Amino acid sequence: MRLFKSETTKTITFIVISSICLLLSLVNSINNYLHFNLSWVAILLCGLPIIKEACISLYKEFDIKADVLVSLALIASVIIGETFAAGEIAVIMTIGALLEDLTVQKAQSGIESLIKLTPQKARVIRNKQEVMIDADDIQIGDIIRVIAGEIIPADGIIIKGEASIDESIMNGESLPVDKTVGDDVLSGTINQYSTFDMRASKTSSDSSLKRMIRLVKEADADKAPIVSLTDRWATWIVVIALVSSVITYLFTHEILRSVTILVVFCPCALVLATPTAIMAGIGNATKYGMLIKGGDIIERLSKVKNIAFDKTGTLTYGKLSIVDYKSFSSEYSDEEFIKILASVEAHSEHPFGKAITSYYKEKNDNQLLEVEDFTVHPGKGITAVLNSKNILVGNLKIMKDKNININNKDIIKISQDFFKKGCTVIYLSIENKLIGYVALSDILRQESKSIINYIKSQNINPIMLTGDNEASASNIANKVFIDDVYSSLLPEDKMKIIKELESKNSPTCMIGDGVNDALALKYSSVGISMGAIGSDIAIEASDIALVSDYIKNIPYLLYLSKKTMKTIKLNVTFSLVLNFVAIILAMAGVLNPVVGALVHNLGSVFVIINSAKLLKTKNNIDLNNKTIYNFTNTNIKALNM
Repeated sequence: MRLFKSETTKTITFIVISSICLLLSLVNSINNYLHFNLSWVAILLCGLPIIKEACISLYKEFDIKADVLVSLALIASVIIGETFAAGEIAVIMTIGALLEDLTVQKAQSGIESLIKLTPQKARVIRNKQEVMIDADDIQIGDIIRVIAGEIIPADGIIIKGEASIDESIMNGESLPVDKTVGDDVLSGTINQYSTFDMRASKTSSDSSLKRMIRLVKEADADKAPIVSLTDRWATWIVVIALVSSVITYLFTHEILRSVTILVVFCPCALVLATPTAIMAGIGNATKYGMLIKGGDIIERLSKVKNIAFDKTGTLTYGKLSIVDYKSFSSEYSDEEFIKILASVEAHSEHPFGKAITSYYKEKNDNQLLEVEDFTVHPGKGITAVLNSKNILVGNLKIMKDKNININNKDIIKISQDFFKKGCTVIYLSIENKLIGYVALSDILRQESKSIINYIKSQNINPIMLTGDNEASASNIANKVFIDDVYSSLLPEDKMKIIKELESKNSPTCMIGDGVNDALALKYSSVGISMGAIGSDIAIEASDIALVSDYIKNIPYLLYLSKKTMKTIKLNVTFSLVLNFVAIILAMAGVLNPVVGALVHNLGSVFVIINSAKLLKTKNNIDLNNKTIYNFTNTNIKALNM
């Protein structure tokens, strides 16, 4: 019997009243004074709903499950005059259902906390006036003012002011993040101090918070294959219980033993074994910013043999950064060179230009130089004029095409060496003379090596699937000790590799963040998307969304999936053993209906408490383990399919 949250208060009231009446029914003088046994109150308040639900299930779905057996035990107890036993069965079964309901509610508390974080109102600036509107009415481009202590009502970009944002609901980090003009902010996060204005980049309904709520609500423990298995067992147990009850009566002619068999053989604990554990596992993952869409996903994740990583934005930050720069000219120092380059690139919208400009501004307080006649030549580079001198910015090929003198072997070797490391090298010339270079690369996430090390320690094979060239893929793979690497892949190529692994009975988990990963995410046993920086398509195609832009919780996710499955197996084993021991004792006449009800529900209580322990599981995995699983023969493959 499943209780809905709206009925919880009523159910608790019925349990309290029924329990008091059961205790008072033991006093014969009270029963004689009232002219009826107070146990009937418990039977009516707690027993009738069970019988009603069993009848509805039988009539509409022919669903022979726990409620059918409980109803038979209740009716049989009343027929033989064991009203106290019937009342006790009704109360204890209702308590068990209530505990299940409360456990599931607690497991889904992540949903409730997210819904509570959804702002109802927003301060919008219109005609230079502050106006309060419903958060659902926010439109893209609206200017929203957020004061200290308020929850940010929509995704957007700060256009005025600064703030310290509590992003724990999105990424699990307890430390606030400082934000200023140009920084992104997400709905559901909390402005801890100061006031700022932001421009909405999404409507409230499309915001990160609302998307999180939708994803969490999709979690459905009943879809797990192992749930169907326990359901089948429960059905057979009902049949076995009925047959055993009839046979026992035919041999002993004691109806009390037959009734006791019906009570103790009820499969409630077995039915509860999987859903409570699955929902508790999902609830725990939600606390750490991992949104699991279904219970079957936990089971599949616990069995994966490979984890395939996209490179850019997953193992790396997906953001270009300068790794080296140098001036070749005696006329310009290294710092003068990078200042000139940054001054030119400040006018560029290219990611390389933005990375160079950002790097310079972070390192230097002095302002950039004034540049004239800035022109982008697609595929050819950038030209500009600085202090009446012509400037060209581009790669080595462009420099050669523009007849810039490059006879220095060291310069060519620099370009080759950085290319082998997966870097891009940009050169700058002034008045047709090569001045210097800057090398840019995507930066490896600090936790990537530790995560790969942990995955290998669990006998899971890490794989890299990337669209980047072989040199770039090899560079990152060598740093994190990934042995199987596929480079220069199109989205269809990634999908083919995943399907090939799956066809070889080698379940694979795919982790990615972009549109090009969507097919691989969809066809893998488990698809995990980087929720904060990932595309909407990738998130929809995945089974699990990481709401943060880092992967440090992957080891805990693997651990949690295995711990959840161990909990389920322990629940099922305990339930089956308890049922069969109880049936033997009932056949032997050791247990009566009252004691049988207590023994039976002991199993349900154990299952619920054991599952609820998953909610308190903490991420204590040590990723600083010095053991490095370095399988040295890295296998780099440019797919040719």
